Amino acid sequence: MSHTIAAISTGSQVSAIGILRLSGDDCIEVADRVFSLQSGKSLQAVPDRKLMLGVLRDKQGRMIDQCMVVVSRNPHSYTGEDTVEFHCHGSPAVLAAGLESLYAAGALPAKRGEFTKRAFLNGKLDLTQAEAVIDLIEADTADAAANAAGQVGGMLQKKLAPIYDDLTNLCSHFHAVLDYPDEDIEDFALSSYTSSLRADAKGLYAILKTYSQGRILRQGVAAAIVGKPNVGKSSLLNALAGYDRVIVTDIPGTTRDTVEESVMLGSTRLRLIDTAGIRETTDTVEAMGVQRSREAVDNADLVLFVCDGSTPLDDEDQAIIDLCLDHENAIALINKSDLGSQVDPSDLPFMAVISVCAKTGQGLDQLADMVDAMFEGQAPCDGSILTNARQYDACRRAYEAMLRCLQGLQLGQTPDAVLLDAEEAMEAMGEVTGATVREDITNRIFERFCVGK
Repeated sequence: MSHTIAAISTGSQVSAIGILRLSGDDCIEVADRVFSLQSGKSLQAVPDRKLMLGVLRDKQGRMIDQCMVVVSRNPHSYTGEDTVEFHCHGSPAVLAAGLESLYAAGALPAKRGEFTKRAFLNGKLDLTQAEAVIDLIEADTADAAANAAGQVGGMLQKKLAPIYDDLTNLCSHFHAVLDYPDEDIEDFALSSYTSSLRADAKGLYAILKTYSQGRILRQGVAAAIVGKPNVGKSSLLNALAGYDRVIVTDIPGTTRDTVEESVMLGSTRLRLIDTAGIRETTDTVEAMGVQRSREAVDNADLVLFVCDGSTPLDDEDQAIIDLCLDHENAIALINKSDLGSQVDPSDLPFMAVISVCAKTGQGLDQLADMVDAMFEGQAPCDGSILTNARQYDACRRAYEAMLRCLQGLQLGQTPDAVLLDAEEAMEAMGEVTGATVREDITNRIFERFCVGK
């Protein structure tokens, strides 16, 4: 028997609609104590999933809102339990009074993510779907939302299920023959599973390959803005951000540390990293900033090299160019185009070179188009892209175990030795869906959620 929990499921700001949510075996009875239907009926008698009008009262019995209520009985509800939702006017005071009234009527405060956790424990969602719920809430681009929605719908689980089933069939066949030698069971032969194991390993590898795109989809493109001091790196960040995020002066070395800002450029979310100007320096603090700039280049998905187009390139520029050329994705920006140009695009050994002016915004549209083309997704954002680091790690361990399994087959190892790797792959895949995940990890996952979800 599950106790009844209650929470505000919408934000704490003033809004048109605010929702109070309850879930648990006694939630309809609890709701009946604080709500009167306009029809005069009890909530126990109302049909499922039908909005009905009535009056919500506070714990003193005073009317606090005329609102709608909807009842969803188990198992046809989000949590798999009886649930009730009050759709109120979005006053924080009304919602707070309503919540206090529900507590007084017997409900307990919901913990972070408890509604979704109950959905997981009651088999309404697997762990990939549950984790996708928070990704959907936090999505800040249409592609990220579409992929999270696809995962809530079970797309990732559908791709993993056939692989898990094949491993289950392999292990169960072996143990059936071993445990019931007198039964009429088809002889176990590892060689008969070789082709399916290869196909499954290939399928798992294809899922793993989507993670680099998924990480960008979820976190944005880490874009390091690099160049020598006073070429306009901070001005460029301010122009892309749309406000003065970074202090800009004519004094070289103003930026002493990396500064980050998230912006939308075209249809791509960038995590811009404004770095300290890279140069040789005896200033201890500036030298630390330069080292962090070099590390930002190493860890970036995109490098934006900035030079001052109004002055010729020098050795400092060339040293930074050499640093950038090792990067897979690099764009050169010839800044200060309003001051005339002494740098020709042919002087820069980059595949992409754009003349820009951070002061006027000239060239930034071209930069947006180029970044969109560079990071345009190869896989459809339908939920099949792996975006979660925990899931990636489990899939990686499953894939490595399957490779060992196949290697054991080639080396002629005994079935029991090969099946140890197959069972290890199953265990890792079970962590992805929640079939074998530890309770402490599950608790940590749902702690990411807000109260009321």
